[in-house]
Amino acid sequence: MQRERVILIILDSAGIGALPDARLYGDADSNTLGNLARAVGGLNLPHLEKLGLGNITEILGVSPMNSPLGAFGRMAEKSPGKDTTTGHWEIAGIILDRPFPTYPKGFPDEVINQFEKEIGTKIIGNKAASGTEIIKELGVEHLRTGYPIVYTSADSVFQIAAHEKVIPLEKLYHMCTVARRLLQGEHGVGRVIARPFDGKAGEFYRTSGRKDYSLPPPSGTMLDLIKEAGQEVIAVGKITDIFAGQGITRSVKTKNNLDGIESTISVIGQLEKGLIFTNLVDFDMLYGHRNDVEGYAKALEEFDLYLPGIINEMKEKDLLIITADHGTDPTTGSTDHSREYVPLLIYGRSVAGGISLGTRTSFADLGATVVDYLQAGVLQAGISMMPLLSKSQ
Repeated sequence: MQRERVILIILDSAGIGALPDARLYGDADSNTLGNLARAVGGLNLPHLEKLGLGNITEILGVSPMNSPLGAFGRMAEKSPGKDTTTGHWEIAGIILDRPFPTYPKGFPDEVINQFEKEIGTKIIGNKAASGTEIIKELGVEHLRTGYPIVYTSADSVFQIAAHEKVIPLEKLYHMCTVARRLLQGEHGVGRVIARPFDGKAGEFYRTSGRKDYSLPPPSGTMLDLIKEAGQEVIAVGKITDIFAGQGITRSVKTKNNLDGIESTISVIGQLEKGLIFTNLVDFDMLYGHRNDVEGYAKALEEFDLYLPGIINEMKEKDLLIITADHGTDPTTGSTDHSREYVPLLIYGRSVAGGISLGTRTSFADLGATVVDYLQAGVLQAGISMMPLLSKSQ
């Protein structure tokens, strides 16, 4: 059977309940969608409901359907950790045996000293902090000294903040390139991130010059297989950054969730055969990490409102997959990611709907399914769900 296109959308951080080992991460009570729905008195997600979201788990306001249009299930993360890179890489077929390093107390002297030596200047900061808060705290000192602000978060990141009029973008990007080269092996963080800002004291604001420098995947992924099969892989949002550009034929940068949704709809019409891989980061970046319950709920409802526009662009043999990469429960005291199951919804007119896909033991089952559906080879990890999705079963 001729297979056409897969549209894979990551609702970044939209977890649906703590994994069995979540207590080891301090996340035993996390349930991003479930707790969020209770906190706002119910979510209004009629189109996700029709696909089967309420059939996966209890979400106040989202009812289980007798005959959902999509196949539904949930996925457990096999890799250790709970970060963006780990989740996306596992979806694409890479299961890590150890988590990326994190630095809640800042980076060790050996890292900072070598970095300062290579960039020819001291740094300030070197601690875990919110990106908006650290420029409030150290922005004036940065203007006075010219020293870049280095900080991290609960994620595996080395972030460099600099005022664009003090350290121009080209110089900031060079510093990030140096950091990326140094941060390998034991200190191989998932991402080095340029965080430029502008404005004056008391009115500092981030600019659009953010740039991520990711570790390349250690082996081939579903993206590589699809590309090698002569098909397109269009990355929408921060997917290119997560995979360091590997296996991607075209990249579409986005400003926010709505831009990501509209860009996804636009490129569906431009793709002949292959994969559209979209990350909608606002759920995590703007709402999960800031414990903004109302904002998270409104963003989910906005996505649901635009979901028919995506479905209307689909052809007979297209496949739509909606999932997440981890949790970030905005109702807990933590602003960190949470170790959770993620939802799985698969819809297409050429595949069976209304069936339970159960609990998948790895996110890699999704990648194996995508590669199988596009007839692009066999992924090194994961079990394809195509036998369950076949209408002839």
